[in-house]
Amino acid sequence: MTAVPPAADPSDLLRFVGPATDVIVPGPNGEPVGFVDALEAAAPGLDGVRVHQLDCQRDREYHTGCHGDRLRHVSYFLSRDMRPHYEAGGVDLVPNDFHAIPDLLRRRWRNPLLAVAASPPDRHGYVSLGLAADYAAALLGEVPVVIEVNPNLPRTNGLHTLHLSDALGWTEVTTELVETPPPPVTDVDRAIAERVAERIPDGATLQIGIGAVPGLVAGMLGDHRDLGVHTEVLGDAVMGLIESGAVNGRRKARERGLATTTIVLGGGELYEWADENPGLFLLPVDISNDPRVISQHDDLCSINATMQVDLLGQCASESLGTHYVSSTGGQADFMRGAQLSRGGQSFIVTHSTAVGGTVSRIVPTLTPGAVVSAHKNLVDKVVTEHGIAELTGRTVRERTEALIAVADPTFRDDLERAAKELGYL
Repeated sequence: MTAVPPAADPSDLLRFVGPATDVIVPGPNGEPVGFVDALEAAAPGLDGVRVHQLDCQRDREYHTGCHGDRLRHVSYFLSRDMRPHYEAGGVDLVPNDFHAIPDLLRRRWRNPLLAVAASPPDRHGYVSLGLAADYAAALLGEVPVVIEVNPNLPRTNGLHTLHLSDALGWTEVTTELVETPPPPVTDVDRAIAERVAERIPDGATLQIGIGAVPGLVAGMLGDHRDLGVHTEVLGDAVMGLIESGAVNGRRKARERGLATTTIVLGGGELYEWADENPGLFLLPVDISNDPRVISQHDDLCSINATMQVDLLGQCASESLGTHYVSSTGGQADFMRGAQLSRGGQSFIVTHSTAVGGTVSRIVPTLTPGAVVSAHKNLVDKVVTEHGIAELTGRTVRERTEALIAVADPTFRDDLERAAKELGYL
């Protein structure tokens, strides 16, 4: 193995950033903060540099578009801070399914440079990408890379390791990790979670993400047996479920006995748990979220949220009308995987109403301009606090009736009248 060169100052690594460089940065805790700080400071002298990143959690001045084409941000999933910048035209957004991001980058990059945060090296000089394998891990060995070692990052197991000598250069910067607080929980969330939890069998492999309902579902499965985890974001609630003993992964078709994910995101206790945990395994996103890989697990149960469902079952999960809130993420990836899994189920969860009960989330047709995140043929079960609408294999009339039945009672008559006008009933 080549000897490891000494650490450099973050600004020294900018020599690898030339005109028209596409700098590829991992998700929340994979961002090399010191390197991006230096890149932003050097923006007046840059030429056509783009930073590609999913779910950026650190707001920066250049996100406003103040540097024009000298330095511009390209997002693959809008965080809360990125939404206003996107609406103001300061950042760009690439529509995508999460598993496809590596290939989308390959198709469009000009002069790619991977810039990653990593755990401290082991005694052999190897580092891991810590809490964010995602698309960066898929590109290791293919794209030139600079590494920022963050002593706060845990060393995790998986297909996301590399040797310091594999990098063009490396630096060390101590950065506090992004933590996500537990979401507030309502009685409606509990009612929805109970309906989902009762449908999950022993031996199921779970995709449970971040949010109130998925977290509650995980908390309700402690008495189950032989569960497995194959997800895209592993959070605090899944850690708790694993620690309860309900998860052992024995029935998984691959990575048997391991909880697999591509991102770990939550609180400090989760990050301590992840550090050198032999039962946790991070995969590149083009493996973790590949529907063909997901479908190999029998009884794959996927839980995702949406904001609006029409009477055909189309789900708008990433925009309110033309107002973008996020992006597709891995929702369709796991819905396709569950659809192809033997015994698989996908649950779309939503409150039946919004805005204090004045607006129905079950609607005759989606709000004009709304992005269809999950088309009708993918949607299996829609769950509200009023029940579960099972849509797979049902006619338009049956789907419509099932969705009206799980809408808030206040809106059911209006939905029925609209369905008749649309010719669904």
